[in-house]
Amino acid sequence: MTTLKSKLHDDLIDAIRARDELRSSTLRLTLAAISKEEVSGKTARELSDDEVQKVIAREAKKRREAADAFEQGGRAEQAERERAEGVLLDGYLPQQLSDDELTAIVADAVAEAKAGGAEGPRAMGAVMKIVNPKVAGRAEGGRVAAVVKRLLAG
Repeated sequence: MTTLKSKLHDDLIDAIRARDELRSSTLRLTLAAISKEEVSGKTARELSDDEVQKVIAREAKKRREAADAFEQGGRAEQAERERAEGVLLDGYLPQQLSDDELTAIVADAVAEAKAGGAEGPRAMGAVMKIVNPKVAGRAEGGRVAAVVKRLLAG
């Protein structure tokens, strides 16, 4: 078992013992998503810590989107629970980049892409190829794409 997955499992046991319903249900669902990912495909395999981190990030994103949907539907109590679950999952992810840090990384990538001959909005793909490995797991793709578009536009 990978270290991140075993940490999730240990935290689940602690949450069950402490009768922390929110934490235990969130961790159960996350571990189920990890298990589902492990058995998907042609052969079962054990996920690496990076892959487990991607599953956790995907689950946290689902919680944020569900919270927004519940908020728009007038179900504030359910939206609050989804937000709490998202915050709990964020604790297992690396620290997210601030807007200034992300802008600096993207600006360097834009300069690098322009040095390679890519310019204007068509350079988006080239810039994203440079930026994605640098920000992997520390910034959502939509947020990165928005900064890239803004800096390429001028």
